[in-house]
Amino acid sequence: MSLIGITLFAAMQTSTTWPGTVSDYHGFTMHSFQFDGCECLVVEPKAAAKGNRWIWRMEFFDHRPMADLALLDKGYFLTYMNVGNTFGAPRAVDHLESFYREMTKNYHLNRKVVLEGFSRGGLYAYNLAVRNPRAVACIYGDAPVCDFRSWPGGKGKGPGSKSDWESLIPLYGFKNEAEAIAYTHNPIDELEPLAKAKVPILHVIGAADEVVPVSENTDVVESRYKKLGGTIEVIRKPGGLHHPHSLDDPTPIVDFVLKHQR
Repeated sequence: MSLIGITLFAAMQTSTTWPGTVSDYHGFTMHSFQFDGCECLVVEPKAAAKGNRWIWRMEFFDHRPMADLALLDKGYFLTYMNVGNTFGAPRAVDHLESFYREMTKNYHLNRKVVLEGFSRGGLYAYNLAVRNPRAVACIYGDAPVCDFRSWPGGKGKGPGSKSDWESLIPLYGFKNEAEAIAYTHNPIDELEPLAKAKVPILHVIGAADEVVPVSENTDVVESRYKKLGGTIEVIRKPGGLHHPHSLDDPTPIVDFVLKHQR
């Protein structure tokens, strides 16, 4: 059963008691706790939007958080689960699915979540979404990795990361590098379920990204998703590199999210 089916009848009113310790996050209340063996964070808006909407940062929590803060101001909850540097491997996605069930069933967040994938976080966002497309309101990828052969593999135009590539191979259960290279279930290969579920996608990228080459990642997703009839927007920063992420003025990102989550 998909995650969305499990939570179909969840009430749309948040719990008044969150677990863990409380701290300040840019003027908002943040709760830090352990769940499913992983460090988790939930940041509360000052006033929750109708339907208890939420955005889920997959990786690099609090890095260039302009869109996250703007959505908190709009009443969105902000969440994070630290599954380690695991590149969206199946076991990591298992943890993410458990967190989703916890947030929707026991804390009554919206059954449609906004997935936010910064850089390698794109692997987590897409792999979770492909397993559970009906649970996703939209995907916001920021210079996202969409093919691990590109990064960390470095099998194309980019330099990759040798140590990360060596870590990825056993995490995915591959016996050797050849098996990893032959893998046909990277995000670029698994877009059809998202298109069928009409999941809107936004990518914000540096047009000259030297770490996660656009031609091997976003360009492939954009072309294939459009051919599948999917909705995708790409904001290209002319001459932009992999850093800095996001937009100084996050309005286009916020507008995209608000447009696609009713």
